[in-house]
Amino acid sequence: MPSEEPIRVLEAKVAELRQMVVDGELDLKEELELLERKLHGLKEKRYASLSDWDRVALARHTDRPRGLRLVEAVTESFYELRGDRAIGDDPALRGGLARLGGHRAVLLFHHRGATAEEQRTCRSGMAKPQGYRKALRLMDIADRLRLPLVTLVDTPGAYPGVEAEEQNIAGAIAACIARMLSMRVPTISVIHGEGGSGGAIALAVADRVIMLENATYSVISPEGAAAILWKDAGAAPEAAGALRITAPRLLELAIADEVVPEPLGGAHNDPAATADALQAVIVRHLGELHVRSLDERMAMRYKRYRHAGGSRSNPDQG
Repeated sequence: MPSEEPIRVLEAKVAELRQMVVDGELDLKEELELLERKLHGLKEKRYASLSDWDRVALARHTDRPRGLRLVEAVTESFYELRGDRAIGDDPALRGGLARLGGHRAVLLFHHRGATAEEQRTCRSGMAKPQGYRKALRLMDIADRLRLPLVTLVDTPGAYPGVEAEEQNIAGAIAACIARMLSMRVPTISVIHGEGGSGGAIALAVADRVIMLENATYSVISPEGAAAILWKDAGAAPEAAGALRITAPRLLELAIADEVVPEPLGGAHNDPAATADALQAVIVRHLGELHVRSLDERMAMRYKRYRHAGGSRSNPDQG
């Protein structure tokens, strides 16, 4: 990814000058405007032509809006429901009842954690089987209460540990995929960070798939693909391009339905604006899906996943 250091240095100077103007120490408004234009021009130049690998780095940015903070910014209210009614709860995959843009919905989201300790507890958003069984329970609630399902996807993948394998992580993921495909209510998935492997797919087989501009969605990480195909994890940038995992490429393949632009330099530069943009897009798609009959939505969903990977100009290609 283009180095952000020159931008950060200039941002610090702009902030310092802006504070001096606010304090009234000196009349530096013209100098401030000049420096702000220079900063904007520098950002435009650095982010004008991002590579796929650059976008992978932005999707993984530590300050990217995600998890509970993003949920609180996107929704007017959120009431969390916990536990899978079998083993326990999983903080890496959370959900509950929400209201956004006047719509009542069931919301599911990956939570990576805001602090180092919470990140360890949440395994950086890699959910265990009980997380996906909890998701399955909330999908059932959505269908029973006739509430649309909205999912926010941001995970490197499901937890790969021995314990997860012993508790049938593959079966839990498969059950979520099957349940989403059979939902009688509208479903919307938003991939806003990393959409990694089955851990992401379990929450992303929706009627509409929305991606933030610098989000990624792939069956394997670029590093994993490089290690397998090139026998060298250092070939990850090349693998990122070959995998076609970025939002613009997935829009071309009709995997994503809409790409939401991010603030210049990435979503982390303006989390509030990012949340507002996401909410507006989610609400619009909810409105579009609500006016369609169940038969229409089921037929569209079947066609979508029957021909997944075809281009927009040729949806029957696959």
